Amino acid sequence: MNTNSNSEKLVAVTGGSGFIAMRCILQLLNEGYQVRATLRSLDREAKVREMLKTGGVDAGDRLTFIKADLSSDENWAEAVSGCAYVIHVASPTPKLNFKHEDEMIIPAVDGVLRVLRAARDAGVKRVVLTSAIGAIVYGHPNQTAPYDETTWTDTTTAPAYQKSKTLAERAAWEFIEQEGNGLELAAVNPTGVMGPVLGSDYSHSIDIIKNLLTGQMPGCPKINSCFVDVRDVADLHLRAMTNPAANGQRFIATAGESIWLVEVARILKQNLGEAAAKVKVKQLSNTLLRMAALKDPKIKSMIPLLDVIMNTTSAKAIALLGWSPHTTEEAILATAESLISLNLL
Repeated sequence: MNTNSNSEKLVAVTGGSGFIAMRCILQLLNEGYQVRATLRSLDREAKVREMLKTGGVDAGDRLTFIKADLSSDENWAEAVSGCAYVIHVASPTPKLNFKHEDEMIIPAVDGVLRVLRAARDAGVKRVVLTSAIGAIVYGHPNQTAPYDETTWTDTTTAPAYQKSKTLAERAAWEFIEQEGNGLELAAVNPTGVMGPVLGSDYSHSIDIIKNLLTGQMPGCPKINSCFVDVRDVADLHLRAMTNPAANGQRFIATAGESIWLVEVARILKQNLGEAAAKVKVKQLSNTLLRMAALKDPKIKSMIPLLDVIMNTTSAKAIALLGWSPHTTEEAILATAESLISLNLL
C-alpha cells in the first residue's frame, strides 16, 4: 500500500540492525516512507538489507544508511536532517559483566539526549522513543493488578539495565519539557519481544524460545512475563509517530496478560509436535536456581525475578491508537516457527 503522501517523508530509525528497528524499517517502507537508518558500523548494511528481504521488502534506494554511535556527537545532525520523524530504537545492550552500572546508564541517557537535541535542531516534528517495560514494573511491592503507563520503576532498587532504561526515558521527557522547543515525543514500552525473526539478529527474549526448543533449558524458572509480537511493536511505533493523540504519551506494548515460563513451554509442546520434542515442561525450584546463580552470572540476573508477577495492560494503546496485537500464543509460536524455518536452532 504505497501511499504517495508518505513517499515525500523521510524517517530516521536509530540502531537500524536491531530486532525492533528492522521491523519498524520494514513497516515504514511498506507504508511508502523513505528511511535513513543509523548503524554503529556500515559493515552491517548488507546484512540488514538481506534480513529485510527475508521480511519481503527489497528496500533499494528508499533506504539509506549513516554511521552514528550513541556515545559520540558525530553524524547525528546529518542523521536526522530533513526528517519528518525519528524512531529512536538504539540502546546500549544489557551487559552481564559490568564493573559499574554507569557503564549502561551513562550511554543510555547521553544517547537519548544526543538524538533529541539533533532532532530538535533539525526541526523534526516528533520522536518516538523505544523505552521498555523495565522503566515501569521494577521495584514495587508484588501485585497482581496490571501495571499501566502511570507507573515508573523505582531506580533505587532496580537492576542496572532496567535502571538505565528508566533514567533514559525520564531524561527524554525532562528534555522535551525544558528545552524541546515544540519537538513532540511519544514512548513505547514493550514487554518481552517475541515474533518472527528475520535472521540471527534478534532480541534477548527470543533466546527463551530457542533454549526451550534446543533442550538447553532443563526446565523453567518461576519467572512471569508479558510478551508481544515484534510486528505489533513496530505497528505501535508507527501509530505513535503519526497519531495526534500520541503526543506526550507513553504506551505499554503487550499482547495480553502475563504468563509463567512453564506456560510458554506448554504452548510450544502442545502446538509444535516433533519440533518441540526437547522442550521440558517442568518448574525448576527456586533453591536450585539460587545455588546455580553462585557460579553463573546469567542465572544470577534471574534471581530478583523469581515469583514476581509482571502483569501489564495495553488498554491505553488499544483505546487511544486503535492498536490490535496478535495474541501471546501467536507471538510465541511465530517466534518458534521462524527459528525452525530459518535453521537458527
